[in-house]
Amino acid sequence: MNPTRRRFIGIAAAASALALAPYPARRAAASIAPTIWQGVALGADAELRLYHPDPQAAQRLIAQSLQELHRLEAIFSLYRDDSALSRLNRQGFLDNPPADLLRLLSVGLRYGRLTGGAFDPTVQPLWQLYAEHFSRPGADREGPAAPAVAQALARVSYEDVALDSDRIALRRPGMGITLNGIAQGYITDRITELLKLGGLERALVDMGEIQGMDTRPAPADWVVGLADPRDPNRMLGTARLRNQALATSGGYGTAIDAEGRFTHLFDPHTGRARPLYRSVSVMAPNATMADALSTAFSYMPLDATELIVREHGLRAWFALSDGGLVMQDPAG
Repeated sequence: MNPTRRRFIGIAAAASALALAPYPARRAAASIAPTIWQGVALGADAELRLYHPDPQAAQRLIAQSLQELHRLEAIFSLYRDDSALSRLNRQGFLDNPPADLLRLLSVGLRYGRLTGGAFDPTVQPLWQLYAEHFSRPGADREGPAAPAVAQALARVSYEDVALDSDRIALRRPGMGITLNGIAQGYITDRITELLKLGGLERALVDMGEIQGMDTRPAPADWVVGLADPRDPNRMLGTARLRNQALATSGGYGTAIDAEGRFTHLFDPHTGRARPLYRSVSVMAPNATMADALSTAFSYMPLDATELIVREHGLRAWFALSDGGLVMQDPAG
């Protein structure tokens, strides 16, 4: 299997963190060899890098983290027919939904409002339309016909998701939810909290999105590489994480068609599957926020994203189609 976009980011983070940290932090961290796990979370490459003086304790924390990962995948996965999300999409409603599904959907709808609908977890009908179109022999390389896109768009509306403590309902027939634009960040956050509760002070958590954790009195930065979408072995730049998260959304991560012209990122307003940027990276206080906003920013003009970046104290990087890189920083 070829490395994905997220794996290149993870490798850069792991290789750079100690090398670029201040000397006292390098000396202290070098005395503890990391305990490393690598695998897959919700279809994306994943990694845990735990700095614990007791390797057996680190392994126990990894086992607990994987148990939490599997529990959450059983809720959020679209690849499992028995997941809570699959049952919701199949029925159009779900009684007594898991608390994590309610919580994450509530957060997702909030980001929908914040971004004017650029983040919308109900774009699953668009994914189904494009996937079915390009799975047919001789499919039109220009994508689905306009009437079919319009029909799918009629089933996309985050405002028509009704949430209650004991029920989730999709108000429009044929609606479907995907949490692929936010669930990996949420899982990253949940596992980071689990590790903190377990007494761990320093870790790199990558469950599809990255959280650099260091709760010591003098925390060191994690330095994360930002991959070039045209050549993921080349870094466009670096970002320093100190108890912050970084998420990247880019169409090059998952193409729908053989030519790579259409992506897994959909514009909830137009139904198009060609983002404005080659990739968008967002640094935020938590991975859930970074994940959702990197997804939403993929179809938002720079002046609109800048307002959100400034208001919430974020940082964002936009890899442009001409090869340039635009960085937005609240400090200007």
